Amino acid sequence: MAEAEADLIAAVLRGDPASFAPLVQKYSPRLFGMARRYARREDEVEDVVQEIWLKAYQRLETFRGDAPFEHWLMRLAVRTCYDFLRGHQRNRESSFTELSETEQDWLERFAAAPEAPPEDAEAARQLVGRILGELPPEARLIITLLEIEDRSVKEVAEMTGWSPTLVKVRAFRARAKMKGILARLARDKYL
Repeated sequence: MAEAEADLIAAVLRGDPASFAPLVQKYSPRLFGMARRYARREDEVEDVVQEIWLKAYQRLETFRGDAPFEHWLMRLAVRTCYDFLRGHQRNRESSFTELSETEQDWLERFAAAPEAPPEDAEAARQLVGRILGELPPEARLIITLLEIEDRSVKEVAEMTGWSPTLVKVRAFRARAKMKGILARLARDKYL
């Protein structure tokens, strides 16, 4: 752990809350980036990040210092984002008619030739975002960590507290759900 961070944490634990501000300033951009993957509206993102920092401050005495503060904070952030997803789970079923024209075009090209390389990355990104929005919280979390953030199974297990086997099982199920949603969208287009 960086000596400066250790000093700041020790000062906070001794009763100097102002020493927490440099940690907030250093890690907030990363937390905002992470929260934006889970929350859609900016006010929700801000609420999630604020909740992460509140939990971090309240639980700072549980930080043992055997791993970097950043790792401890990111585990806390992942769990808070997961709690947010579970708490804000909505039925986000979207019909194919809600897709933009570029998304519809991309999906038609994909349905016709799934092996072909994608031509419009932005349309694909938007479509993946919509599909992620329809996934249950566990599935969305696991896909985001493994596929979007490109974390290893071991890292995801450490961050979530799940066993590596459970991470693999949940990833398999999440990918199957995504494939099912994509198939449903393609099928609905032609019904």
